[in-house]
Amino acid sequence: MNQGTMFSISKYFRLAWIAGLTYILICGFPFECEARSVDNEPQDDSERENTITDETVEYLQSYGAKMKSYMNFSVDPCDDFYEYSCGNWKNVIKPRLSSDRRSNLLDIMYTLAEVTDQILTRTEMAEALNVSEEVAIAQRFYNACLAADVSPLPAADPAYLALIRSIGGFPAVDGDAWNASSFSWFNMSAHLTNYGASGLINEDEVPHFPFEPYFKLPELGFDHVVHTDIIANSSSRAYKMNEKRMRGYLKSYNLTEEKATAVVTGVFDFWRDALAVEDKFNSSEESCILLDSLHSVPAFGQWRSYYEIAWNGVDFHNGTDSSEYCDFYYTELDKVCAKHQEAVANYLSMALLYRMDAKVKDVQDQKEYCQLTVLGSMAHLINKLYMAKHFDEETHSEISAMIKKLRESFRQMLEHADWLDTETRREALLKEASITHQIGSYKDEEHSNLLIRQYRNLSVVDDSYPQSLINLRRLSISLRRYNGLHFDEIATDTKPLVLLLGMQVNAFYYNRDNSMYVMAGILHPPAYHRSWPDSLKFGTLGYLIGHEVTHGFDTVGATHDSDGQSRNWWSKKSEAVFKERSKCFVDHYSTYLIPEINRKINGNETKDENIADSGGLREALAAYRSHIKQLQKGGEDNETTAPRSDQMPGLDLSPEQLFFLGFAQLWCASYKEEHFWHELNKEHTIDKYRVLGAVTNSEDFAEIYNCKLGSAMHPKSNTCRVW
Repeated sequence: MNQGTMFSISKYFRLAWIAGLTYILICGFPFECEARSVDNEPQDDSERENTITDETVEYLQSYGAKMKSYMNFSVDPCDDFYEYSCGNWKNVIKPRLSSDRRSNLLDIMYTLAEVTDQILTRTEMAEALNVSEEVAIAQRFYNACLAADVSPLPAADPAYLALIRSIGGFPAVDGDAWNASSFSWFNMSAHLTNYGASGLINEDEVPHFPFEPYFKLPELGFDHVVHTDIIANSSSRAYKMNEKRMRGYLKSYNLTEEKATAVVTGVFDFWRDALAVEDKFNSSEESCILLDSLHSVPAFGQWRSYYEIAWNGVDFHNGTDSSEYCDFYYTELDKVCAKHQEAVANYLSMALLYRMDAKVKDVQDQKEYCQLTVLGSMAHLINKLYMAKHFDEETHSEISAMIKKLRESFRQMLEHADWLDTETRREALLKEASITHQIGSYKDEEHSNLLIRQYRNLSVVDDSYPQSLINLRRLSISLRRYNGLHFDEIATDTKPLVLLLGMQVNAFYYNRDNSMYVMAGILHPPAYHRSWPDSLKFGTLGYLIGHEVTHGFDTVGATHDSDGQSRNWWSKKSEAVFKERSKCFVDHYSTYLIPEINRKINGNETKDENIADSGGLREALAAYRSHIKQLQKGGEDNETTAPRSDQMPGLDLSPEQLFFLGFAQLWCASYKEEHFWHELNKEHTIDKYRVLGAVTNSEDFAEIYNCKLGSAMHPKSNTCRVW
């Protein structure tokens, strides 16, 4: 995400990456339209008519026109359903502040950012919730941000330079005053983690007690992640973008052209040697363990220093070594850093500046940047205000009814999966029956309030926005690490902090206790609106819920039982079929070539998300069909009555065609070359191929859109299916 967004997504969570739309809801924010609810189904035609107000009709016409504007009608849906559904999206969206890809879902974050601006003015609500002091501090920072000069980044500001010098120094600027003998690339990288900057330690936290950090290989580069082949020469986009970013920072320090060129060249030389080490790995953590074993390297000896700098000396391992650190990688990287010591210090200094950089190109983007910064860094405070004002019981009731229908649908799939033997089916049904769910967020008022009180420690410096931003970044990271820093004070069943934040555009399945979460922030178009036809609701939010349910039974979820314990509850026969069916997804998605970067989708890395997409879509359609049957059986003496039209005004589509269109338009996106590289080895398939992979493995889609066997969207009769 760009720097304004708030959540790092752990590989231990299997998420439906949700976010969404750039327009203001015509019924007020967010749920004030009068509308039919899934759980309160009208029983006769007159009641149905009464639920459709003029305001609702106007809204549906407007939203139908919006959906239509995203589509490319010159493309046959059976040739390329993504292009048919989303081909014009990038041409009609509102320009936004973003250094990441734009996505119909991700754009919901801008809606939440606008609400943040409103929330900060609600002094009466702040008083009622006993957070007046914290809101006043947030408002002070927000006002300072609005008034600051953030573009271009004042890289030479004394606050930034003082911080850089305190953690390792900036040889490009300090010249002979920089002391190479006292420089530690590892310690400087450890300091950078305290501010959320990407250096040479790529840290995340395990989402269960004791919430210790774990480590992934670092991603090198600034605006464009670098790989060996894409910085082989200076003409590539990756080279040019990173060079431009570095020269921009160095210009602030009035370096000569010759000196700036030498600094940039040095950083690229370091990257190339560091990438040669990284190229020995693939994206899986097993390769790290395997290489450590093959090379018999001793434990890398500097990790204790990292814990002292970043975690106040907390010892999660009681003095014992951990095998999670990828010792081979860091041993080899240490040799590279010794060779390029000055270049490494320059790179890490600019990595800190990049973290502080608003990356605002136009002055009109500054307000959005400030909103996103407050939302992302003061999330627990803003969330408390948001949930009190914008999440109601009626919405909760409808989502709860939808979850019930989706789970009934999935349970029927388990019951009819003829490849499961009796005992494995029993275990699977027990696990499904044991799933708990939370709508809005997980509630732990005591823990949330404890975190909110920490915002009182934020020092907003009146005459230095850079220093205020440094203080906010440091506080934000300490709160992200809060559970780990205090693991000896909290209960062993404490939930991850991310589950307390309803104001995020995410849904979760949590293997550790067999639970799923639909967060309040997701409940906006293009994922949900109460006025929508049910066909659209099930194709969007219904699919997303089904996606999370299916994660309990993907290749990771299948290793946990009904209590969330890691246990093999599979018979050998059923497990063999399960693996074979899972491999079908690996093979299928691995065939997708991304022409913009000449790379293929990593089918193995993305298999669980792809399994969840397929299962979620199938469950949602079955649940929708069941729901319609219930409506048709309403009335006295089981008289059949037609439900209110489940079509969208302005779209010449059947309800079930609308179902699939809604699903596809969740993933409408606009990528630049650097975004493909950034997401290439992530666990979620790139949006376009996420849609194509799901519909080409759906027999229902082929039937509903009348796609002939052999067409691009119906290439073969045997499709991939786990559930």
